Amino acid sequence: MKLHPLVFSIAAALLTVGCNSDSNNDVTEPPVTTTPEPEEVVKVAIPNFAEDSVLEANIRWTSYGVPHITATNLESLAFGSGYAYAKDHACLLMDQIIKTRGERAKYYGPDQVAGSGDSKHLISDFGYKALGVNEYALQHYGELDETSRAHFEGFVQGFNKYVNDTGAANLAPECASAPWVISLTAQDMLAYSMATVQLASSANFLELAFFANPGDGDEYLPVPSSNAPNAVSSLVKNVNQQAKQFKLDKKFKHLGSNGWGLGKEMMANGKGGLLANPHFPHEGNLRFWQSHLTVPGAMNVMGGSLQGMPGVINIGFNEHVAWTHTFSTARHFLIYQLALNEDDRMSYRVEDEQHTITSKTISVEVAIGPNTTIELQKPFYYSHHGLMLETPAANGLGWNDSQAFTIKDANEFNMDVVAQWSALNQAVSLDDMKESFAKFDGVSFNNTMAADKAGNVFYVDDSTVLKLDDTANLAIRLQPELVALRESTGFDLVPGNMKLFESQGKVPFTEAPQLTRTDYVQNSNDSYWVTNLNEPLVGFAAQYGDVHKPLSLRTRMGLKLLQDGGGEDAKFTLDELEQALIGNRIYLGELVFADLAIQCQAQGDVPVQITSDVAVDVSPACDILSNWNGAMNLETQGAALIREFAHLFNPSAHLYTNFDVTDPANTPHTLRQDKVALKVLAHAMLNLQSNGISLTDTLADLQFVEKSLAGGHASGEQLPWAGPMHVEGGFNVFRFDRSNLTRSTLIPYADYQTLPDAITGKPLASNLSSQGYPVNYGSSWMFVMNFTEDGPVAKGLLTMSQSSDSRSEHFDDQSRYYSQTAKLRPLFYKEADIALNLIDEIDISMTKQ
Repeated sequence: MKLHPLVFSIAAALLTVGCNSDSNNDVTEPPVTTTPEPEEVVKVAIPNFAEDSVLEANIRWTSYGVPHITATNLESLAFGSGYAYAKDHACLLMDQIIKTRGERAKYYGPDQVAGSGDSKHLISDFGYKALGVNEYALQHYGELDETSRAHFEGFVQGFNKYVNDTGAANLAPECASAPWVISLTAQDMLAYSMATVQLASSANFLELAFFANPGDGDEYLPVPSSNAPNAVSSLVKNVNQQAKQFKLDKKFKHLGSNGWGLGKEMMANGKGGLLANPHFPHEGNLRFWQSHLTVPGAMNVMGGSLQGMPGVINIGFNEHVAWTHTFSTARHFLIYQLALNEDDRMSYRVEDEQHTITSKTISVEVAIGPNTTIELQKPFYYSHHGLMLETPAANGLGWNDSQAFTIKDANEFNMDVVAQWSALNQAVSLDDMKESFAKFDGVSFNNTMAADKAGNVFYVDDSTVLKLDDTANLAIRLQPELVALRESTGFDLVPGNMKLFESQGKVPFTEAPQLTRTDYVQNSNDSYWVTNLNEPLVGFAAQYGDVHKPLSLRTRMGLKLLQDGGGEDAKFTLDELEQALIGNRIYLGELVFADLAIQCQAQGDVPVQITSDVAVDVSPACDILSNWNGAMNLETQGAALIREFAHLFNPSAHLYTNFDVTDPANTPHTLRQDKVALKVLAHAMLNLQSNGISLTDTLADLQFVEKSLAGGHASGEQLPWAGPMHVEGGFNVFRFDRSNLTRSTLIPYADYQTLPDAITGKPLASNLSSQGYPVNYGSSWMFVMNFTEDGPVAKGLLTMSQSSDSRSEHFDDQSRYYSQTAKLRPLFYKEADIALNLIDEIDISMTKQ
């Protein structure tokens, strides 16, 4: 990536941008909306800490291993949650704490793949220590509010109790007797939460922080802290090789979700409803876990949580409100191009102000043989914004005599995570929820859709965003160089020599995109502007995402489901919400397959030329397109052809250019008539034929989930799996992902060799293997719910199942349920339902240590 000389050229351009004051891209206040008054509910305060330091909780497990945890204070509730969670995922969380502590290389050596020279553990360890979350947690833990401390301290007591009571040798085989079986501290959990909220920002750039150095050579390489074996030289050589192979790439290509808040105008019973459909990894630290948390008379909340969330529900419902989240298009950091002072690579200027780049030496312990470790150290560099970054070789972000690059992270040392969701869990109204957003910045990279029992709905993108001057916002949105750089990298790169771009803190809740209505709010990972088609939102900070741009096929599918999924009365029942979620319709098929089939039939058996020397007869595909069953479910024939076509299809190139900003749900539309789509179809056919995949196979023949056993071995049983992919315009989507985001754990998982593209030779983007389409990512903790006169009623599923312990009966039971039925199951929220479906119960207690 070649960078523009921003620091020298952009000031003049900004004069033009700044004059565009009548643009509707100016930052404005959100629409003034009021929530209709619900019936008054008296909110009962919950004690934070246990009396006399005695922690007590009751845990009841119902079908599929779901724990229902009851306690009289938040600390004891988190204690019960930590114990129940450890029963399912002790290995996974300890692995994540080791990562956050920067100790993976200590236990596993420098490489993720032993002996490969990939140096990933080494770079990860240095990176997490450079983030400083552990050091910060130790120094600032006492500044936490009491609610957060109650959650952290109770959770680690319960977690450690389970691990100690069970014994290291008797833990799940994924970590039994492992050297990294540890006791957790509250500070560990705080550090882990702060690292988690940086997944969409600084934690994405650990490699670039590792490579950053003011010299022109390999000064970034670590050196031994003292005399060390000769193994150091080869280790350092491997790191250098990795640097040369590094490529700057967009992050978070697949993170996504769907969420609807449905109001009284859209629900058949005139009360609120919710559809929650996060698309998250089925492995690693972003895997969901379900629980039900009750403080009698004060809080009764059920839902799913990410790994290690200490006694809080991230996506769920209580008697009064329900909420879900989707990954926001907002950008939570800025990369600054610093203007260095002449003859000094360690100082820079911001107009008339001078700043010095500081350094901190960080040490990492690395295993180089059995029971043998060495300590390596290297400096990391910091501007007044944050970590210095550099891409090696000619990859773009270079540190030289005139420039260097640094990151400003809106989520740096964000300690609001637990307090935010604890407040959401206890909310008794939408106004109560809004107060939590105004008070905390814990929803760090998510949109929120919510509904209350009275039938009001609310949307907000309150993910953490840096506040900038209005003119700077306009520049980021409109200045061609800045736009081009963002589109190529996925992040904002701005001049660091201008005070104009200096952060003014964080955008407050009052200036975040938000909307309150009584029909619906929705998001499927496009920006805030299409939250509701009847009331488009514009005029917010540029970093919240682009507006007036074509929507993804998945967003358009969701909007179409909202329009026609409610039956003849256009209002949803709970069953109709379930069908909308798991009906597996695909927008691409509804948009183009009829026209494509006509073009295919007109072509006949005349081969379609793909390249100058490759042509394919597409006539076998005509019947598949004509007879498509309207979905991507197990019975769908020609599933591989549809999928490979979708991965090659480009709406901007293969549809007419007729996007209408006043009709974003339905435009662009109409397949071009110049046969470019036939060439795509021919290419898709060739990819299947060259790899020995039948054109007529059903999805049941091809798509599967296969559990990985301890040691990373595939179980050998492949469960047929219904559901489309995002590129098909699917809603309930799945795919295979092998990125660090999905596999951010040392616990090994089975992998599958992706087949090659017949033309390019590159791995197919669909991840099609010789065994078919494996799944380890997509719809995860999904549920639909409706408030009734008798309380909330819900159906849901944890598709990857509740436990990562391969010995547990709950390791694959929900996965089997989905494979066999492709339906949701009842969620047991009421006491009578819990009693009827009880499978185990214990009371646990201990004196706080």
